Amino acid sequence: MGIPKGGGRNVAKDAPKSSSVSGKKADSKTVRIMANGDLLYHDELYMSAQKADGSYDFSENFTYVKDWLQQGDLVLGDFEGTICSNYPLGGYPLFNAPEAVVPAIKDAGYQVVDLAHNHILDSGLDGVFTTAKAFEDHGISPVGVYTHKDRDKSPILIKEVKGIKIAILAYSYGFNGLESNLSQKEIDHHLSTFDEDKMKAEIKQAEKEADITVVMPQTGIEYQLEPNEEQVALYHKMVDWGADIIFGGHPHVVQPSEILEKDGQKKLIIYSMGNFLSNQRIETMQDEENAKWTERGVLMDVTIKKKDGKTRIETAKAHPTWVNRTPKGTYSPEGYPLFLYQTYILEDFIEGGSYRDKLDEATKERIDTAYKEMNEHVGLKW
Repeated sequence: MGIPKGGGRNVAKDAPKSSSVSGKKADSKTVRIMANGDLLYHDELYMSAQKADGSYDFSENFTYVKDWLQQGDLVLGDFEGTICSNYPLGGYPLFNAPEAVVPAIKDAGYQVVDLAHNHILDSGLDGVFTTAKAFEDHGISPVGVYTHKDRDKSPILIKEVKGIKIAILAYSYGFNGLESNLSQKEIDHHLSTFDEDKMKAEIKQAEKEADITVVMPQTGIEYQLEPNEEQVALYHKMVDWGADIIFGGHPHVVQPSEILEKDGQKKLIIYSMGNFLSNQRIETMQDEENAKWTERGVLMDVTIKKKDGKTRIETAKAHPTWVNRTPKGTYSPEGYPLFLYQTYILEDFIEGGSYRDKLDEATKERIDTAYKEMNEHVGLKW
């Protein structure tokens, strides 16, 4: 079982600055990275977040995860969609969320969002720019799109946190065919494609410039619980090129973790982090064999340590998550039922968890099953 909410070691408070041994200073720094999968704003999510005056408040989605995220020194998420006022709001198949999602994401604690995914062209090339700008305007760094300089001229995103330089790269396998509306020049300049030569060069450059390299690739087969051969081969190559941590996405279900060893150090792969917030679940995905897995995700919780000029992964945990959806008893103007959507970190809701008493018996059973199956499935034992 992972770190209990509010408990465990508070890295921000307790990380050693330096210690004196025999008159020599041993400089040691520790940084805690949190990361999760898709923030997927289906129609029902933004309809349910709309207030009587027409404005939106998405803060309720993060009520139970905010304290967790804010324990992280660097918090990464996948934003699966676009934000573009020139296009109508929409969920599947063309995702376009209200800009009001951004302050809620910021307030929850996110500092970086991955925009390299198959839906980033859902509002055209214009939407690539407006989505990136919406996050930048709130102090969140987008990664995986290039809106200031062309891809081959853009610096690698590096976050320096407590003296440790963390490079973050993101890539998408494709864009649902919408790239056919763009010229090759536009694709090359603005999108983070699976161009193997470019990926290899960028990851190698990141390894030179940073202490730790995180890659967030989006590929795999949707709703499949295991990675395919292409995923495994590519993610292993990324480690060979210099990636230390791979936070995968796209399948909308969690896929297992893998630990590789390179140059005497352990490297971490999670093939897919699954959905962190969405309307995909048993009730809405009845035709999908793995429907129950779409309502589950993981919050990855990784500490990295820099000592004597060398940086390595010290600990890695995968906290199972689950999206709760309860009827509000109200309806949208179009007549759709509205719901309260809240993501749970399951350690808070299993037996002994601080919020266990908030659950009815049916939800307890659903959560207990999810927690057990997720831990077995991810199989992360660092």
